[in-house]
Amino acid sequence: MADSINLSSAVRSNLNALQATSNMMTSVQEKLSTGKKVNSALDNPNSFFTAKGLENRANDLSSLLDDMGQSVQTLKAADKGIEAISDLVDAAKAKANQASQTSSQTERSQYAEEYNELLTQIEDIAKDSGYKGKNLLGGTGNDLSVTFNEDGSSSLGISSVDYTDSSSSTGLNLSDLATSSSGTATLAVTGTAGTTLDSTANFATGDVITLTDANGTEVASLEIEDDTTISDLEALYDDVDGASAEFASNTLTVTSEFQLTTSSSDATPADFTTNGTDSGFASDTDIDAALSKLKGAQDTLRSQASTFGTNLSIVQNRQDFTNSMINTLEEGAGKLTLADTNEEGANLLALQTQQSLASTSLSLAAQADQNVLRLF
Repeated sequence: MADSINLSSAVRSNLNALQATSNMMTSVQEKLSTGKKVNSALDNPNSFFTAKGLENRANDLSSLLDDMGQSVQTLKAADKGIEAISDLVDAAKAKANQASQTSSQTERSQYAEEYNELLTQIEDIAKDSGYKGKNLLGGTGNDLSVTFNEDGSSSLGISSVDYTDSSSSTGLNLSDLATSSSGTATLAVTGTAGTTLDSTANFATGDVITLTDANGTEVASLEIEDDTTISDLEALYDDVDGASAEFASNTLTVTSEFQLTTSSSDATPADFTTNGTDSGFASDTDIDAALSKLKGAQDTLRSQASTFGTNLSIVQNRQDFTNSMINTLEEGAGKLTLADTNEEGANLLALQTQQSLASTSLSLAAQADQNVLRLF
């Protein structure tokens, strides 16, 4: 039979009270250390599991909030790309307008080359407008989907566009312009450099030789007089920007950086044209067509910027709403589980006082039991 210690009724009663106070102090100290009045399902099953559900939803939304933030950055990157591309389109329009202000085919050819370089830069910017591997200006495979709630029933699909190929009809529809190339033509003229033109079989005094470009613009002319020589005809071509002529072995060879047409007022000799290639800005009609396409591209960019702006506004609005919803859920969970530290601090102080009194009472009860020792 196990040994046991017999306590008097008074001592045992005070001991039980002291143990109960100690247990309550432990509970209060736990609430103060964790800041929660419900730390497990044992404390309050209903509040614990309700708060847990609210916290889980808040955590799920918090993960989605991070994704929304990255989607905002992707949209901002695309918007910055469109802004830069729009500036380059304006620069291309300036080149077209500069070309329209000059009649020099050489200058127009130079402007066409600069125009093409701007289109190349437009494509490069479109390719560089991605964020974390997603490029809304990069075309196929870059569509963006943003999820707004934990079960995926609320989301936004953002379609990408393709500006990486400026000539695409579904994009900016801006094609590179043709660049000019040199060409030649020959005219048989019998004689030497000092031979007068009216003594040859090709020309007569009073004839007017006119040089025109592809735009029909007269770039030079020469009226044949009695003393006009083959050298004068050669000089006529040399004075044209981008053209030259060389007379040798009864042949006049004309070279130009663009299509240059020679005609005579009496149609003798027959008209002839150098076989060079004109630039995409050679004629005023070409320039007008380019300006029209640039206007269309600018309209496309503005429309797409507006679309992305609307998408950005939606995502940012849902981002703010989700953030507020997370705060609401966490606040609700807190109201179910968080402790009032002021109240719990007062409780601990009261329990410490009660513990002190219980210890004193236990000591007095024990002293009463010791009265029996006076009999000995």
